[in-house]
Amino acid sequence: MLYQARPGQYSYGEAIGILLLESPAPFIPGDVANATTYNFPVRFKKVPGLTVERIFNHDLSLVDSVIEAALDLKANGVRAISGDCGFMAIYQKHLSGVLNLPVFMSSLLQVAFINNLLAEKAKIGIITANAAALDSTVLKPCGAYLPERIAIRGLEERPHFRAAFIEEKGTLDSNAVEEEVLSSARQLIKDVPEVRALLLECSVLPPYSAALQQATGLPVFDYVTMINYVYSAVVKQRFKGFM
Repeated sequence: MLYQARPGQYSYGEAIGILLLESPAPFIPGDVANATTYNFPVRFKKVPGLTVERIFNHDLSLVDSVIEAALDLKANGVRAISGDCGFMAIYQKHLSGVLNLPVFMSSLLQVAFINNLLAEKAKIGIITANAAALDSTVLKPCGAYLPERIAIRGLEERPHFRAAFIEEKGTLDSNAVEEEVLSSARQLIKDVPEVRALLLECSVLPPYSAALQQATGLPVFDYVTMINYVYSAVVKQRFKGFM
């Protein structure tokens, strides 16, 4: 087999590129920003200045920096580009319009898919880092603005989650955050018993998906669900077996 070098590219084999917030929080296995989360290589790229505060305020002033970072990932050979915050949905159309690559910036892109899996009167429960900021500005760019079908619960006032990921104090009590996620989901299901599936908006929440599914018995979708799915589309595997 003959291989051809790509001009300006000095490493290979990373099919998924992930744009990162500028955040000092600890990212544990299962988190989107932890490379051991995946069974395949990924390539990370931080967007300078794109902080948690700015993304919660739907700041589009950094769109050029986001595009520049995404183009760097593309130049280094990735086949698809994701983000590490569901609120990056505000950049979805900006990137998909210029990259000529699959772009899936927000876990919220799965809402439209989940919507077609459920019965007519069922609802999708969304656990988010910030319920107040999760409005139509974020939901519409990824087809997730379905007010009659979604029920939202935020973690912004949960003390351990807030300290680790909003105030960014540099430490994480993962057991305590797991309990906060479970408590929030249980309360959401109690308040909205029509919830038949859960979606975790925030990229730091996949480490708690298994516990959440065990506690609720519901299907749980998150960033890692989405990234694994897209990877399986852009890197097809040959089948081995027998008949």
